Amino acid sequence: MPVSNRNRNTHLNASTLQKPMTEHHHHHSSERIGIAFFLNLMFTIIEFIGGFLTNSTAIMADAVHDLGDTLSIGLGWLLDKLGKREADHGFTYGYRRLSLLGALINGTILIVGSLWVLSEAVPRLLEPQMPDAVGMTGLAILGVTVNGYAAYKLSGGKSLNEQMLNWHLMEDVLGWVAVLIVSIVLLFADWPILDPILSIVFTLFILFSVIKRLAQTIRLFMQAAPDNDITKSVKKTLLELNHVADIHHLHIWSLDGEHHVLTAHLLLDTPVDKRIHTEVKDAVQEALDEYDFSHSTIELEQSQEICRDRQTTHKDA
Repeated sequence: MPVSNRNRNTHLNASTLQKPMTEHHHHHSSERIGIAFFLNLMFTIIEFIGGFLTNSTAIMADAVHDLGDTLSIGLGWLLDKLGKREADHGFTYGYRRLSLLGALINGTILIVGSLWVLSEAVPRLLEPQMPDAVGMTGLAILGVTVNGYAAYKLSGGKSLNEQMLNWHLMEDVLGWVAVLIVSIVLLFADWPILDPILSIVFTLFILFSVIKRLAQTIRLFMQAAPDNDITKSVKKTLLELNHVADIHHLHIWSLDGEHHVLTAHLLLDTPVDKRIHTEVKDAVQEALDEYDFSHSTIELEQSQEICRDRQTTHKDA
């Protein structure tokens, strides 16, 4: 018999309280990504023009990289909006995993872009070129301001998609900080080699961070538990409940890195009647409150009952 971890009154109250908050969060998530997209698009155009006028290959290279970021953010924005569609008969859990798909695509693009930046920066260690330092300084200040504001707008995002997009922007901010430092130094010294050195250092830092997040995204795509210890913790919590003798078919996965799902079969040590049913249901509800699952399905089974998912009686297990 399926048992929800929320009784009817609690479910209604929670829905009443949480729905506006959820809609508010979703609205601002899309708004943040949209602002970041348009800022990045406008600044990419400015970069191409500025790179041409200053004769700076570093800025032109960053403009190409920002173009890739703009496309990634646009894709992330689209998937984020699609991911908020209501569940239907085809996608019974809704479309939240589209946001996870956006994080996967963006992470891949960012890694490719970082490798491209490295391929451009390393050869310039051998043949550094002197750009227009004054023009670089002006563009760098504008770059730090625009990309910094866009990164700030996404910094409050909780989904992996927003976090991955934020790394796109943070990479740009750090890159422009490097350009600003180099341009100021070049105003007073003939050291063009500083440009590729700083570009390589910042790119490697971002590359390492994005690889970690991309690995987490791939794990969630493979329906791994969102945390290494959460399955053990939930099992231990449920086994401590009265009348729960064993647990099997315990599955925990995440829709988008933020909203998690739980299913489990609980084997009881006593025949199930109305009183036991209510007692266990209420105990499960209270025990799972701390985990804040978006969806949870608990099935209660008796000792002699055949579990339909493994076609054997519990006494033989």
